Amino acid sequence: MGITYVLISLYFSNKFYEETAQKLNANVANHLIEEKFQNASPFLEDGSVNKPLFGDIMHDMMAVNRGIEVYLLDMNGDVLYSVVLDHSNPNEPVKKVDLAPINEFISNKGGLYILGNDPRNPGEEKIFSAAHFQKDGQEGFIYIVLAGEAYQAVNSSLISSYFMKLGVGASILTMIFAILIGWLSVWFLTKNLRSIIYHVNRFREGDTNSRIANPEKSDLSTLAITYNQMADTISQNIEEIKSVDVLRRELIANVSHDLRTPLAIMQGYIETLQIKKESLNEEEEMEYIRIIEKNIKQLTKLVSQLFEYSKLEAKQIKPQKEPFAITDLIYDVQSKYKVIAKEKNIQLDANVIGNTPLVFADIGLVERVIQNLMDNAIKFTPENGQIDMIVDHDNENVTIKIKDSGPGISEDEQKFIFERFRQTETKEKKTGIGLGLAIVKKIIELHGTNIKISSEPNKGSIFEFYLPAYSVS
Repeated sequence: MGITYVLISLYFSNKFYEETAQKLNANVANHLIEEKFQNASPFLEDGSVNKPLFGDIMHDMMAVNRGIEVYLLDMNGDVLYSVVLDHSNPNEPVKKVDLAPINEFISNKGGLYILGNDPRNPGEEKIFSAAHFQKDGQEGFIYIVLAGEAYQAVNSSLISSYFMKLGVGASILTMIFAILIGWLSVWFLTKNLRSIIYHVNRFREGDTNSRIANPEKSDLSTLAITYNQMADTISQNIEEIKSVDVLRRELIANVSHDLRTPLAIMQGYIETLQIKKESLNEEEEMEYIRIIEKNIKQLTKLVSQLFEYSKLEAKQIKPQKEPFAITDLIYDVQSKYKVIAKEKNIQLDANVIGNTPLVFADIGLVERVIQNLMDNAIKFTPENGQIDMIVDHDNENVTIKIKDSGPGISEDEQKFIFERFRQTETKEKKTGIGLGLAIVKKIIELHGTNIKISSEPNKGSIFEFYLPAYSVS
């Protein structure tokens, strides 16, 4: 930047000086003609150039300004004479000056910055003053170069020194300016970064609510938004961990209770069988064994549910989807649960609407869903109640509904009904650990669908889920 500034400064300084010098000396050629050609002619009687006159002119001019060079031109621009040129060789080509800049200079009366040819250095252009003259039937131009070789020699000797001084000064100023701008730029650019670091440290120290305000307006908006999203995710995970910890405590309490009861019952009956082995008849022994068997089945079911849910939670189960008839599965489940429903005097019906298409799903997992929903329905449906298994369909999906006439579920409880270890508060004796519906939801999610519940207190409940219809195409 410093070097560029120096070069530009030198260039325009030189142009400024040249334009100033040209405008200041614009009328020098006219003054020369008026003063010198009033009593003398630039040409002798034989038509040759009046060399003594031009010698006096050059002497007077150089006494005032050593950089000035005077040339006599004819109407074609040919140099007829100049003291600074060597005219001794008659075979040397006549030097020529382009008249276009001269005519433009004269027409504008020296008001414009115009460069003309340098006869001593062809190809170079210099500032000049020019005027037209007519004397004794002769006419031509007086062409005065205002920055001749003497000026160029002095200028060349000074320019390196001036360049060094200007360069050093400009470089120092540029460095100071660059350091100042750089420091301010770094300060402004890192302002938002410092804010992010501040909030990250606050979060690291335990302030999980520390967030960056208006992250989209930050210069580092992507980083700020990402931090806020990350902090939200971590906070959510922390809350989930806390919730899981609470549920874990509840699970331990529930499992301890649910395992202790059947274990205590089995232990009691086994001890009774051991103590009263000789006094018990065969019928009493079989009754005790049935009770022990019932509690073993209950324990087996609890352990199976825990194992099944843990695999679903860890995503170790992947559905093996295939087309199958959902109606056959519904009727099969109905036949299995008819005996259980009959024990509670519950009416169990299957209602298939229309010509139901095949579904594309894992038949084993879907059967598990229906069984869990049926277990839940039979558990909460009172005696002389009604359970309906309904199958309906549209062009894309097959809908399965399990409807019961149980006590229903309040709106507040419906929000948590599918959470693990949750059990609704009812008058029914609480059994299990609340994993049945959580397993249902996990399986349904594995199939990319969802399950919903419609229920009101004392009006029963309807659990509804859908499966994609199988298309041959």
